[in-house]
Amino acid sequence: VQLQASGGGLVQAGGSLRLSCQASGRTFSSYCMGWFRQAPGSEREFVAVISWSGGSTIYADSVKGRFTISRDNAKNTAYLQMNSLKPEDTAVYYCAAKYLTITDYDVDRMYDYWGQGTLVTVSS
Repeated sequence: VQLQASGGGLVQAGGSLRLSCQASGRTFSSYCMGWFRQAPGSEREFVAVISWSGGSTIYADSVKGRFTISRDNAKNTAYLQMNSLKPEDTAVYYCAAKYLTITDYDVDRMYDYWGQGTLVTVSS
């Protein structure tokens, strides 16, 4: 699976962005899709995950109620809708694919494939 993340940019606090993760290669619908982020000087952290069917979603507490993860298996694409953005959301956002199971969803080393990252900058 090859992953291509896009949609990052500069936005003011309170604004919105939608990130996309386009997948190609093996069967996209067999993979859980996760989003992680890494702020300058910080470790990469889990943001959200969606199961292969789209029936289950899990969010980090810091984004719950503001971010929504979704997927369109017909388009081989996962999305992260980010609303009410805060300066502390500033980071490089990465999408990742994990084969079948949603267990260990917040452990980055358990993911099989990674996109290249897209930068989100939220100004105050």
